[in-house]
Amino acid sequence: MVTIVHFDIPADIPERARNFYAALFGWKFASPPGYPDFSLIETSDGEGRPGVGGGLGRRGEPGQDITVYFGVESVERYLALVIREGGKVVMPYTPVPGYGALAICSDTEGNRFGLWENTA
Repeated sequence: MVTIVHFDIPADIPERARNFYAALFGWKFASPPGYPDFSLIETSDGEGRPGVGGGLGRRGEPGQDITVYFGVESVERYLALVIREGGKVVMPYTPVPGYGALAICSDTEGNRFGLWENTA
C-alpha cells in the first residue's frame, strides 16, 4: 500500500527554519554529502521510535509550501495514473542521484503532493 515516506519544508533562511523546528519538535538535522543547502530531518514518535523522515532546503519558488511525498514503486507509472485520474504533473520525473527519483503533482482539488521512488 502506498504511504507517506517523506516531507519537505521549504525555507527562505534554512538555518533559521532548522533552529525553529529543532527547538519546537526536537528534530535533528544532517546535510547529506553533495547537498550543502539541504538537510535531512530525523523525527521520532512519542516513544522515541523513528518517524517519517523529512528534508529542509531553500525555497525554490514563491508560495512553495510543505510537500508530502508518497512512496511508489515507479514514479513514471504513477505520473500516468495522476493524469488519467484528472490530476496534473507540476514537476516531471526528476532523478536524485544516489537516492531515488521524484515528481510533484497536484490532485483534482489543486493540492500539491510528491511521488518518491527509492532506488538506493
